[in-house]
Amino acid sequence: MEGAEANAVPGLGQIPERLQRREEERQREAERKRREKEGRAVVEEKGTHFTASFGAERVAIEELLGSAEPRSLEDAGNRLQRLQKLLNDSVMFLPPYDVRQAQEAVTGLQAALEGKREVARPRGKFAFKSRKKEVPTSHISSPAAPKAKSPETHSECGLHSLTARELSMEAAEIRGRDVMLRDLRDCTVTLPGSPATLHIRGLRGCKVLCGPVSSSVFVDSCTDCLFTLPCQQLRVHTTSSCRFYLHVTSRAIMEDCRELSFAPFAWNYEGIGGDFEMSGLDRKVNNWAQVDDFNWLARDEPSPNWTLIPEEERVTDWA
Repeated sequence: MEGAEANAVPGLGQIPERLQRREEERQREAERKRREKEGRAVVEEKGTHFTASFGAERVAIEELLGSAEPRSLEDAGNRLQRLQKLLNDSVMFLPPYDVRQAQEAVTGLQAALEGKREVARPRGKFAFKSRKKEVPTSHISSPAAPKAKSPETHSECGLHSLTARELSMEAAEIRGRDVMLRDLRDCTVTLPGSPATLHIRGLRGCKVLCGPVSSSVFVDSCTDCLFTLPCQQLRVHTTSSCRFYLHVTSRAIMEDCRELSFAPFAWNYEGIGGDFEMSGLDRKVNNWAQVDDFNWLARDEPSPNWTLIPEEERVTDWA
């Protein structure tokens, strides 16, 4: 009997311990739910602040674009950069649908600004040379040199519909302007300087080397290309098998893309320091390895649509 009672004592002593563990688990669960609730409240508060700030700034920019004041376009450009930065800084807590809607609004304002600038300022010229190494450039007379077609009306300057060419635009031609590259095949494009925006569409097998872009770079429907560029934001859409050597002060955004790869910006040229200063980009902030894939919503697994370029495979000679 005494042995049976002795054996029963540990069981009785374990009841409070089990209750204590259960109470600790209950408290942990309650704390987790409390933090989740607080987190949702913070996100909602940030979202409300973003909606109000974004809407007010958008209206102000639209009013500037409709103004006849000489400084209105410059002011609109500066405010549009701040609007893009506000969106870039808010991507982490906004739902993907809200991000897309806001980005479409920013893109529409950028197109409207480009149109206004197009009317206000004359087009620039560009220069290019033959890619055929056996024919010295100095032997190619200007009348025989092929000419590029006019850029799209909504872009201030650019190049399009060319094949197998080495193309370049001078820094003074693209400084503070909006540049369009469209429908190029097997071309090398060199753009030292500091454009306001860069639009790249329909490139195949091309290499594009660009100086600091003060706001956004938009890449659409490109294949088998290499891009090296600094910018405030990179947006890539419907693009495949492309490499990006990137300096970006916000985060790169991709949508409907596959087989993209990224490495830090490494191109250098005389005067790039001054171009960085003119662009307003922070050379100390580079989020080249932080890419948001709108087609990959899983947070606990990396997107299969992009990778980092291994160091041993990165380009080091840009000549």
